[in-house]
Amino acid sequence: MIPREVVEEIVRRSDIEQVIGSYVTLKRAGSNMSGLCPFHSERTPSFTVFKASDSFYCFGCGAGGDVITFIMKAENVDYPTALEMLAARAGITIPQDNREYRKGPSRERIREMNTAAARFFHHCLMHEPCGAQAREYIAERKLSGATVKHFYLGYAPNDFGMLRDHLRKNGFTEEEMIVGFLCGKSEKTGRAYDYFRNRVIFPIVDTSRNIVAFGGRVMDNSKPKYLNTSDTPAFKKSKNLFALNYAKDHCAEQLILCEGYMDVIALHQAGFENAVATLGTAITEEHARIIAKYTKRVIISYDSDEAGVNAANKAMRLLGAVGVEVRVLKMEGAKDPDEYIKKFGAAAFKSLIEQSRTGFEYKLEAVAQKYDVSQTDQKLRAVADIVGIISDYYSGVEREVYVMRAAERLKVSADALAGDVEKQRNKKLWELKNAQTKEAHASIRDFGDRINPDAAKNPRAAAAEETILGLLLLFPEQRDAVLAGQVSLTSDDFFTDFSRRAFDAIMRLHGEEGGFVFSLLGADFSADEMGRLQSLEVNRRSLTDNGVKVLEEAISVLRGAKEGTGEKSLGDALAEKRKRLAAQRQKNQK
Repeated sequence: MIPREVVEEIVRRSDIEQVIGSYVTLKRAGSNMSGLCPFHSERTPSFTVFKASDSFYCFGCGAGGDVITFIMKAENVDYPTALEMLAARAGITIPQDNREYRKGPSRERIREMNTAAARFFHHCLMHEPCGAQAREYIAERKLSGATVKHFYLGYAPNDFGMLRDHLRKNGFTEEEMIVGFLCGKSEKTGRAYDYFRNRVIFPIVDTSRNIVAFGGRVMDNSKPKYLNTSDTPAFKKSKNLFALNYAKDHCAEQLILCEGYMDVIALHQAGFENAVATLGTAITEEHARIIAKYTKRVIISYDSDEAGVNAANKAMRLLGAVGVEVRVLKMEGAKDPDEYIKKFGAAAFKSLIEQSRTGFEYKLEAVAQKYDVSQTDQKLRAVADIVGIISDYYSGVEREVYVMRAAERLKVSADALAGDVEKQRNKKLWELKNAQTKEAHASIRDFGDRINPDAAKNPRAAAAEETILGLLLLFPEQRDAVLAGQVSLTSDDFFTDFSRRAFDAIMRLHGEEGGFVFSLLGADFSADEMGRLQSLEVNRRSLTDNGVKVLEEAISVLRGAKEGTGEKSLGDALAEKRKRLAAQRQKNQK
């Protein structure tokens, strides 16, 4: 393992406000900082950074921990990789002999290999005879030499081993090529073979200018049209957007969201440097949260077929959930931005953007085209669809405006339409409240707890364990009392496996030279588990009664609940104790 002194130095030199502030827009909230949580969609900030304890916690989704935990969740990496990323940021060198515990190629190694592969692909495109067809294809698509260089486009030869052999000569292993998704593994021979063959290659570059993945496109009508790198230690599709490394500097006011690489490249070449695309996958909540960090408005530029309409509707829903204004392009005479610009020019496309429709106008038009509103039955179905759409809008003013617009478009009474919208909205609110009530009851019973599934088997024991762990996490004197035997408590006293593991780890670290450090727990617990431990600390910190007597009482309740003799919850037990003490005081006064 990485020595604890190295971990502590990494944490010490990684200012949590600065690190998290590079991902989240933080604002001062008393002595703390707050912002919109990067791990779930929200409009009102519930994410807090506690500078005093160098920790963070989201009161909405329960994510929490220290600066290492944040990087683990934000970058979807393990504990050692998060440490390496923070170490590089802080200019700290991790001793090489402490990396032996790592299994498989590291994130940095995959990036180095991707850089070597990108150079190979680009050289094949620009200089090798095998790249002639690709050069002709690029000329046909009217991509300039400057654009090819800007996006560092390449060509993957129609060969099963050229890239593999090239990378091997550069010191990379077949295991690294397979893990990095540059090669597949033959079931017959067990050998690696080139994954990308006879395709134009599009390097995927993250916002730190690292080549993290590749997309490959055929030059004819063969299938599949695109091949994309799957998730690797260096890349996660749901957290990357093609060309965001360029667009992030040009999209403060608005960003253009496209479906494919070629649309994005054509737009950038035409001067629209605020265009991006998802990477072989539909837009996700993570994409939406990333986009919200960079822009106020998104112009959706998807194909006009049924698949494009469905994708646009999903994008509008996800982007709207994170507070991004959404508008939609209506292209006529071309199927995509690339074709539109070639036919009508960049000025016409700019005019198209200026005339883009709001999300509601787009949906209204789609409904109007779907039904023949001159027919009574179809008009009723169109109205039902529109009622469902308008009822989802939070703002009463928006609903009123959209009711008037829809009534005019469908030629129905605005008052009647508004009445149906409010009925539908009330029904949805009732269903949501009912679902939330059921969810709350399930939460109380600890059902569906992924972090501590044993809690549902004995909620009283689990509640007592949370009190115990919260006290031990916060107060060295409580840990001292347990370690010295002044308070009798061992791992055998715990009912749930999660709490038992946490107790063992806390006490082990407390007994080591250097004492307990929260960050060191990350070596044994996942990012979600660290969030749970952080919640126990946050909840305990908000209480005033945190003495040893509370710890002892919680241990007593835990043992009683575990043995089946305790019939009261921890709260009930504490309340009864307070009543007994009050009665005793009254008796003494008499």
